[in-house]
Amino acid sequence: MVDHMLVTNKRIFAQAMDPIYIGTGGYNIGRVDNTIVRDPITNLPKIPGSTLAGTWRYYSALELVSRVKDYQPSFKDIKSINGENFSSKLKNAKWKNDFPFGEHDWKSYPGNKVARIKCAGQDDLPNKSIDDIEEETGHCGHCIVCKSFGFSKKDISMQGLVFFSDLKILLYPVFTMQGTKWITSEGLLKEAGVLDSTKENNVNKLVYYVITDEDNKEGHINLGWLYFPYKKVETNIDLSLLEGAISLSDIVIVPEHLISQIINSNLEVRTSVSINPITGAAKEGALFTSEAIPRGTIFYGEIRFFDRSKLIEDLPSKEFVFKMLEDSKKYYETLGVGGMTTRGFGRMKVLTKLNKSNGGDSNEKS
Repeated sequence: MVDHMLVTNKRIFAQAMDPIYIGTGGYNIGRVDNTIVRDPITNLPKIPGSTLAGTWRYYSALELVSRVKDYQPSFKDIKSINGENFSSKLKNAKWKNDFPFGEHDWKSYPGNKVARIKCAGQDDLPNKSIDDIEEETGHCGHCIVCKSFGFSKKDISMQGLVFFSDLKILLYPVFTMQGTKWITSEGLLKEAGVLDSTKENNVNKLVYYVITDEDNKEGHINLGWLYFPYKKVETNIDLSLLEGAISLSDIVIVPEHLISQIINSNLEVRTSVSINPITGAAKEGALFTSEAIPRGTIFYGEIRFFDRSKLIEDLPSKEFVFKMLEDSKKYYETLGVGGMTTRGFGRMKVLTKLNKSNGGDSNEKS
């Protein structure tokens, strides 16, 4: 049984800067050809945790290697050092050229002396022993990226220290006759931890609340092609964790049974076609449509860190791992996530500051 004192949960929020396409990997006969991944229970689009873990691993390796590659000792120098195995030699090896990062910087973690860009992605030489690594091998098995996300070599395998949940939709932009509004539901707000119904005195600004009873209406609002009566209500929504991404006055709370229909009716659908390079015209039969989560959508999810330092020696600390994630999250704003990133899709901004307590942490006693 897992000791929960050893697990740190950090809630994260992110906002789409471009339409985001995470495809299901096939063609479907229906409204669009290329459909996106959905939660099978709620039918709401999502960004799978596996997608988040894979891209963040690559971005962490990219950030690490770009910072330390000029200061890493050679494999020949490391192997010439006295020691029982490669790990002990690695701890005694010295950085080159006045290494600029102090001992409290995650980039100074001893295993990073052999980190390579191949520590991201799939290991191309999993049958190589961890003590026989060379520059051209796959995962090194020593750096903070390999130990945080996991690796598997011939003689040793290790599960990662960080776990990523799916990123679910919290606030979804819909154009209305009153401008762009972000729809959500009470269930989503509570699950994301931004609505506390027990604190009745902690009242913020009024938000739109879609009702089905015409008697208490204050007006009507269109959400896509649907037209609803609404009233404005006081809420305890706390948007401080969203770093000012949207205003409370732009939130529309809709009933739970309508949220999936409204979101799926307002997805971005883009039509594309392949161009014949000889004629410059569209290729026959090459027309296809794709759906995507629109720009401005706000997601919520969770990163869990499992501290196994009492079981395994020389693991990076929780602080080092979250600082690594914080320093590498910037790549989501340029390289993005998901498919069709070369066609204007995929950029995303991680709103949460991961290198410090942000009010979304739990089990911080470890």
